[in-house]
Amino acid sequence: MRSFLLRLAARWLPQHDDDEERAALALDPPPSPCPLQDEDRAAPPPLGTRHVVDDGSDGDLAAANNGAHLVEKWQSTIAAAKQQAWWSPVMAIVAPTRGVGVGLVITGLVFVAFLLAGTRSSSWPWIHLDYYSSAFQLRGGRGARPPHHIPSSVANLVPIPFNCGGNGTHSSTSPLSAGACHRPHAAATSPSPSPLPLASVELTTSSERKRPAPPRCPDYFRYIHSDLSPWRDTGITRDAVERGRGRAAFRLVVLDGRAYVETYHRVFQTRDSFTLWGIAQLLARYPGRVPDLDLMFNCEDMPELHARDFPQPSNAPPLFRYCKDDATLDIVFPDWSFWGWPEVNIRPWAPLLQEMDRETRRLPWTKREPYAQWKGNPGVSAMRKDLLRCNVSNKMDWNARLFRQDWAAAIRRGFKDSNLAKQCTYRYKIFVQGRSWSVSEKYILACDSPMLLVATPYRDFFSRGLVAGKHYWPIHRAHKCSSVKFAVDWGNAHPAQAQRMAEEGSSFARKEMSMDYVYDYMLHLLTEYARLLRYKPTIPENAIELCPESLACTAQGRERQFMMESRERHVADYEPCTLPPPFTAGELKAVARRKEEVLRKNT
Repeated sequence: MRSFLLRLAARWLPQHDDDEERAALALDPPPSPCPLQDEDRAAPPPLGTRHVVDDGSDGDLAAANNGAHLVEKWQSTIAAAKQQAWWSPVMAIVAPTRGVGVGLVITGLVFVAFLLAGTRSSSWPWIHLDYYSSAFQLRGGRGARPPHHIPSSVANLVPIPFNCGGNGTHSSTSPLSAGACHRPHAAATSPSPSPLPLASVELTTSSERKRPAPPRCPDYFRYIHSDLSPWRDTGITRDAVERGRGRAAFRLVVLDGRAYVETYHRVFQTRDSFTLWGIAQLLARYPGRVPDLDLMFNCEDMPELHARDFPQPSNAPPLFRYCKDDATLDIVFPDWSFWGWPEVNIRPWAPLLQEMDRETRRLPWTKREPYAQWKGNPGVSAMRKDLLRCNVSNKMDWNARLFRQDWAAAIRRGFKDSNLAKQCTYRYKIFVQGRSWSVSEKYILACDSPMLLVATPYRDFFSRGLVAGKHYWPIHRAHKCSSVKFAVDWGNAHPAQAQRMAEEGSSFARKEMSMDYVYDYMLHLLTEYARLLRYKPTIPENAIELCPESLACTAQGRERQFMMESRERHVADYEPCTLPPPFTAGELKAVARRKEEVLRKNT
């Protein structure tokens, strides 16, 4: 193979040198680590990271006046490859080159050589499984997913009006305040503007460019079809929705682009307010795009529509909530914390990701404590209490450093020691469920440290897209301590592979879970749900109109601050991502088999 590469390269290389035109290869530095922490409900989970926009330019060519030089990527690739004895002749060939075509050929040869070199190593990731062949078809690695859209200049965007009118300081016992919405009906407004063209596409005329198609949504969007499958054949009747009233915290109705909410009872902290705030932002971001609908929403942790109670699944009331498991029929919706968790000072997902990215760049993975860390409230679940057995003691060190989160003390100190953006100081982060799922998972995932995930049956909307052995290391529920010790020992002995897993997880958090995709998930889910309704929704008698002002103008303190931080300023000037098709039965079985195999091999 080496001789083949040398002969092929010789055909394309010029026979003279030019010191001014060389192809330089360099790899992007490893993405900066992101902070995380673990908490839940009474001890709320640590929050997020800011999505850093990636333009997907890895490997692009930068054109120069007298030729094209390769953009500086692949640096760490070359450093590793230089250790292979056969690399020297290839490096000798990657000498003076002319022209973009030659540069591309050499780049291809070098990349193929690197892949071949990689096959010689017996210590590829933590498990010997080809995760690229999974049913998810996740295009691995940083930069693999193109950006959701190309941002337009502010001058070209349609602003979303927001005006509280008065001082907005009065309080209310309801998450909504009547009489604050002054929006024209969607039918009277212009449709969302079309996406602006990319700067790189060819002009079709002097004033028009070809517009790029929207990207395909991440594969976890395919579970939208699964969640709605109980009602796919029969549809959803008004009676079915009404049967969910006793389990719901509020009812949401959308008519002609305007939303109305009937509140049944208050919930823990501000979960309902920030969930409704997110829905109000969706309606403002995609005006007129959310169809008429009528749904019931539960804001508690535990899924409760057990399939065993509904021999005929279509008889189950469609009920939205934040998580589910394989034995329940609840419909999964993004949780409130994406827009902020004021009670525990966790900022909205987008600005927190940015802050975490800045902080974690200051502490490279190799400089972090070589242990697995967890911090949170163990009082909310037996799983967390059991995890504490794995803490370091005079008798045994399981490579775990576990800390109780005292929220009362954190509040007294003004959360000075509870900033998620400053908590990525360990090489490994442990995720363990709370009462059911925990919002802390996304913050742990975004930390640029491998997530050691204690097996859990509960899933939220995005975690169903995580691939065991690629995005996280699975930890056995019944053998937590030995599983954690094995994972940390292996990772410290194979730092390159450990960092690769950290990068895969963090890349998923930043790109697959950017707020662009969170909103698109909401839009696709509500659109598909609305298609199943077999009646025309009507406004409930005690409903109040929902809009950003009806929530934010009555809020105070940190609640108001986080709403303002997460407020959408402009109407989307692009199409949402394209919803992928449902999973086939074979694909779902393949995903389950792969998860079991990874758990068996790594715990």
